[in-house]
Amino acid sequence: MLAADEFSNHTGRQLQPETSQSELSLPRVLCVLSSMIEKLVARNDRLVDGLDQQVDELCCGSVKLGKSLKAFHGVRAPSISIPKYLERIYKYTSCSPSCFVVGYVYIDRLIHRHPDSLVVSYNVHRLIVTSVMVASKMLDDVHYNNAFFARVGGVSNSELNKLEIELLFLLDFGVMVSSRVFESYCLHLEKEVLLNGTGLKIERSLVVNSVDDRETTQISVEARLNSSPSQIVDCPP
Repeated sequence: MLAADEFSNHTGRQLQPETSQSELSLPRVLCVLSSMIEKLVARNDRLVDGLDQQVDELCCGSVKLGKSLKAFHGVRAPSISIPKYLERIYKYTSCSPSCFVVGYVYIDRLIHRHPDSLVVSYNVHRLIVTSVMVASKMLDDVHYNNAFFARVGGVSNSELNKLEIELLFLLDFGVMVSSRVFESYCLHLEKEVLLNGTGLKIERSLVVNSVDDRETTQISVEARLNSSPSQIVDCPP
């Protein structure tokens, strides 16, 4: 498992400047998701720090909050911010924005299935890249393989393969998202936008292919970026 200072791709290429958010014209859904995930992580980090402090006062070592997400846990938190990390994945993988919503659905399902395991700064980046990659396989007709996602996410290919398997088992392979569930998450994100005072709606368009009662859905929120991959620069430590 990689430490924070190893959180870079393994090509040995020289670092180049990252593309700015204005140049990318990011969809609003990514901005809202990054804000929500940052708030979740900040709250959980404060909770863990507070519990650690209480445990230290009792001279009992450090607090342990569940082992379900242990595989995603790094030695230190990567320096790249959550918004920049989402921006990086969107820029290089050309995932449809719906993949990020469904990736968030997976993370939310993990939280409910394993409430003793918190999403914190030590595991959130690996959770994001793994969840979005699995979502892209479920939603997008054309997607990159694990090795490409690993380069973009700043982890090794072998580690991402293991994280994908870990995620699937933690979800009990529950990776199908119905149109009804997808719509409810979009509405939840729009409420978050309203709370922030912008009043803007998240762009989305659903193309539903009903198959039995599970409402298997092919989802497209926005047009994807050009399918030609950009030159990958190193993921900062």
